[in-house]
Amino acid sequence: MKIIIAGAGEVGFHLAKLLSYESQEITLIDTNKDSLVYADNHLDIKVIKGDATSIALLKEAKIDTADLLIAVTASETTNITVCVLAKRLGAKRTIARISNTEFIQHKDTVGFTELGIDELISPESLAAAEINLLLSQSAFKDSYEFDEGALTMVGLNLSRTASFVGKTVKEAAELFNEIHFVPIAIQRFGTQLTIIPRGDTRFKEGDNVVFITSKGGGEELCKMTGKINAEIKNVMILGGSKIGYKTSRDLSNNGFYVKLIEKDKDQAFDLADELEKVLVISGDGRDVDLLDEENISDMDAFISVTGNSETNIMSCLVAKSKGVKKTIALVENMDYFELSQSIGIDTLINKKLLAANNIFRYIRKGEVVAMTKLNNMNAEILEFKVKATSKINNKLIKDVDFPRSAIIGGIIRGGEGIIALGDFKVQENDKVVVCCLPRSIKRVEKFFL
Repeated sequence: MKIIIAGAGEVGFHLAKLLSYESQEITLIDTNKDSLVYADNHLDIKVIKGDATSIALLKEAKIDTADLLIAVTASETTNITVCVLAKRLGAKRTIARISNTEFIQHKDTVGFTELGIDELISPESLAAAEINLLLSQSAFKDSYEFDEGALTMVGLNLSRTASFVGKTVKEAAELFNEIHFVPIAIQRFGTQLTIIPRGDTRFKEGDNVVFITSKGGGEELCKMTGKINAEIKNVMILGGSKIGYKTSRDLSNNGFYVKLIEKDKDQAFDLADELEKVLVISGDGRDVDLLDEENISDMDAFISVTGNSETNIMSCLVAKSKGVKKTIALVENMDYFELSQSIGIDTLINKKLLAANNIFRYIRKGEVVAMTKLNNMNAEILEFKVKATSKINNKLIKDVDFPRSAIIGGIIRGGEGIIALGDFKVQENDKVVVCCLPRSIKRVEKFFL
């Protein structure tokens, strides 16, 4: 697939990096020479210096042969302009990064598709939505919903007291009459090895396990692992960034009591004017005395989304030491995810990873409805829609010759999530949630073409 990326900032570079690993044909365009030199030295891609709104430059990049144009510069206007031009010049599909979330809310009304923009993404909005979901699934460190919760991915670390530690996947399943969850990926404690579990795979203490759950599965997992899906009502947010603003607004509108701490006094006053339901505090959130004065120990959740990863991590650790049940830190450095099992923070989130997840489903073959990469695991979860021509159509799961490094986590049929076992027959229009390691993605895709 030929992909052109406009913008070599953090999101653009990360996308180029991930895509180049998959041997996609990537062209990266930016006006910043230093960013392009770095990308050229570290990635197997083509780089072009210049303004991506230049028609001559887009023609130089052979935009008429591009399967996908992704505009992720820091300028919303530039991204929209580049996508419109690219579509007119022959690009098959275009994606624009935007900051004004009204565009997403009114996408169909405005008719962005008719203008030449196939998809709009906002990393900040994706991060805010991720935080909202994590607070509703407080017992788990990772969460992702398919079809508005018909199936849900959840991740957790197994403690010694978890009832199925030492048992195989098959033995754990026998503890319940009905199956509402299935493990799809395991990372052993202290390793970077990702395992796609089978019936004879044995759970071990400290495992980071990712499950797919249908309705009721989350409650079953909590019972079996000793986790408590505690209700969260009082939330403290550090950082009045775009993510901090969007998260505060959304949570307060959903009935949460929110305190927002912003260091910049002028920005704090502006936020207070815009966020009527939020208590905005002007102060340095790194000041432990300030946190104590604002009763941090009474908070159910603490979310740190400043522009500094280290500040976010340290403030969350302080919050955890004060007894806060749920802590979430925004980090820019992907290396921090390797520490996520032992660092003491419930969840780390990353804008680049969220944006990449949203974009990658347009790159996978077959009709991919949704897709997410697992944090700190070398695996992807994809939701495919079954077509009449798909090889998997009208087949029993046990008769599908899936690679061993892939597993079907569940099926969505008519809006209902099903944990499907071997005797389940897949039908046209079913949505199939699959977890697979990178080496098996191409083989899996063929089942859904």
